[in-house]
Amino acid sequence: MKKIIIILVLTGFLSPSFSFAQWEKPPLTMPETTEQAKELGEKALEVTKTALPGIIKQIWQEEALPVLLKMWNWCKKTFWDPYLGPFFQKEIEKRKPIIKEEFEKEKQETKESAKTEVIPTLKSLWEKFKELIK
Repeated sequence: MKKIIIILVLTGFLSPSFSFAQWEKPPLTMPETTEQAKELGEKALEVTKTALPGIIKQIWQEEALPVLLKMWNWCKKTFWDPYLGPFFQKEIEKRKPIIKEEFEKEKQETKESAKTEVIPTLKSLWEKFKELIK
């Protein structure tokens, strides 16, 4: 039993070091000249221009959006449906007549202001335009 445990422990310590021996050369090398640096920058810019929108779209659709939808559904089931929804529905029903009255007042005020302010301004602009043409 002791031998098996010792073998497992040694294997556990040695196995990560074998993964480092697999690389023949480092994945990224430092550019030696400014031309190489320029080429590397241009390649990186091209990859960014072409691949980045797709990557962002994929991350949004596969990771962010599902999490947000789960959060929304949890909030809706936990808070909105039992507590907040009925409260807001009652408030909307209470305030509906007041909102309609205010809307009618705003419509009348808008019509009156259009008659007194907008139409004379348009007429004066038209007259100025006619003078420019003459």
